[in-house]
Amino acid sequence: MSESAATRPETIWSARHAWVTAGSVALIFLAALQSLAVTTVMPVVSADLGGAALYAVAFSGTLATSVIGMVVVGAWSDRTGPVAPLTAAVALFVVGLVIAGLAPTMPVLVAGRLVQGLGTGGQVVALYVVTARVYPPSLHGRVFAAFSAAWVVPSLIGPFLAGAVAEFLHWRWVFLGVAVLTAAAFAMVALRLRGIPLRTDHPATGPVGIRMLCAVLVAIGGVTTSLAGEFRVPAWLVVLVSLIVIVLALRPLLPKRTLVAARGLPSVVLMRGFIAGALFGAEIYVPYLLIERDGFPPTLAGLGLTAAAIAWAVAADISGRVGDRLGNARISVLGAAQLFTAAVVVGAAALLHLHPIVVIVGWAFAGGGMGLMYPRLTVLTLAYSTSRDQGFNSSALSIFDAIGSTVVIAVMGLVFTALAGGPAAFPAVFGIAAALAVAALVPGLRLGHARETGQARAPIV
Repeated sequence: MSESAATRPETIWSARHAWVTAGSVALIFLAALQSLAVTTVMPVVSADLGGAALYAVAFSGTLATSVIGMVVVGAWSDRTGPVAPLTAAVALFVVGLVIAGLAPTMPVLVAGRLVQGLGTGGQVVALYVVTARVYPPSLHGRVFAAFSAAWVVPSLIGPFLAGAVAEFLHWRWVFLGVAVLTAAAFAMVALRLRGIPLRTDHPATGPVGIRMLCAVLVAIGGVTTSLAGEFRVPAWLVVLVSLIVIVLALRPLLPKRTLVAARGLPSVVLMRGFIAGALFGAEIYVPYLLIERDGFPPTLAGLGLTAAAIAWAVAADISGRVGDRLGNARISVLGAAQLFTAAVVVGAAALLHLHPIVVIVGWAFAGGGMGLMYPRLTVLTLAYSTSRDQGFNSSALSIFDAIGSTVVIAVMGLVFTALAGGPAAFPAVFGIAAALAVAALVPGLRLGHARETGQARAPIV
C-alpha cells in the first residue's frame, strides 16, 4: 500500500499540493466571476446610485489600476517571494469589494473598483510566482490549465447567478458575497504556504521607480483610449496620442525587444497581447449580434459564449496534458487558425444573415484556440524565467494581455460606432479579430523551444 503510494505519479491534487491548488483556482474563479457579475448588474447599480456619467469609468478604472498592481506585485515577488505580495493583493481586492458593496454613491463605488483593480492585477501575478516555486516544472502545464478553466466556468454561470442575486437579494451581495468567499479561498492557500521556503537565494535588486511611473502612464493611456469618443477632439487623434504614450511607457515593463517579436520570451508576451485583443475585443459583439439581428433575449444571447467557454476548458486541458508533445509552433498554428476561423465564420454570418447557430458554433472555435494557446504561453513564460525575474515576466505577460485587450476593444468600438446601422459594422469588428489572429502567427512561430526542466532555458535570440 505504501509502496504503491510512493510510486504513484505526483499531480496538482496530490496531498502536498491539494490545498494550494484548490485555493488558487478558487481565487482565480472568484475574480473572474466577479468581473462577469459586475457586467451584468452594473446597469442596476448605476440606476440605483444615479451614476450614469461614471458607468464607463467603473470598468476602465479597474483595468487601469490592475496594471499598477501587476507591476508592484511582480517586483515585490522577485525581492521577497510571493506570499506577502499575494496577501496584500488579496486584501486590496477584498477591501475594494467591501467599499463597492457598501457604497452610498457612485463615486464611492468607483473608488472601491479602483482599489479592487489593484488587487485583481496583483493577485494573478503573485499566483503565477507561487506556481513557479511550489509546483515542480512538470506540473505547471496542469496548474495553468486549471487556472484557464477557472476563468472559463464563470462565463457559463456568472451572468445568470449575478442576475439572480440582484433580483432576489440585492446587487450589493454581488460584491459582498465574493469578498467573503475570497477571504475563505485565500485562507486555504495561506495556511498551506506557511512554513514553505519560497524566498529565492538571489532576489532581484534593481530599481523599480521608473517601472512604477511607466505603469501609471500605461494605465492612463488605457483609460484615455477607452474614453476616446468622449473628448471634444477627433477620436482618432486621442487614440493615436494614447497609443504613443502606451508604447513608450510599456517598454520598461516588457522583456527587451518584445515589440519587434524577438525570439523567445518577447514573442511569448507579444503573442499573448495579440490573441487577447482578438478574442476579448470581438466576443463582446457576439451576444450583441444575436440580440440586434436575431432578436435573442439577453439571457439566451449568452449562449453565443457558452459553446466557446466549453471549448476553451476542453482545449486547456489538452494543452496542459500534451503541450510539450504538440510543440510550441504547432500549438500556435492550431490555436491561431481556430481563432481566425471563428472570426471569419461569425463575420460572414453577420454579413450574409446566416442562421444564429452558425454564430454560436463558429465562435466555439475561438474558445478552442484560446484554450490551446493561453496555458501554453504562461508555461513558456516560466520556462524562460529564473527566480530573479519570475515576477517581472509574469507581470509583463498580464500587462500586455490587459493593454492589448483595452486598445483593441477601443478601436473596435470606434469602428463599430462609425459604421453603426450599416451592414458592415459587425463584419468589420470580426475582420479586425481575424487580422489579429493572423498577426499572432509572427510571434507564434518565434516562441522558441523552452521546456521547464528545473532550470530556465535562456531565450534564443
